[in-house]
Amino acid sequence: MDVIRASELGEYSYCARSWWLRRVVGLEPTGAERRELGTIAHIRHGWLVATSQRLLWIGLGLLISGVGLIIWAS
Repeated sequence: MDVIRASELGEYSYCARSWWLRRVVGLEPTGAERRELGTIAHIRHGWLVATSQRLLWIGLGLLISGVGLIIWAS
């Protein structure tokens, strides 16, 4: 008995014909190159979001340190 994954259920609910063509007939959808570029773009975007969050925390830490130094020096 073959295992049907949750992603396949989503694919089937979106387009049963596409699921059938891939799962039963064995045809792969076209546009693999575009999907690969999209995957790379999503990875890059995730890296940029993570970097911006780190920079935000660093900036907040520097702000708090600066205010602390100003209060300490007074």
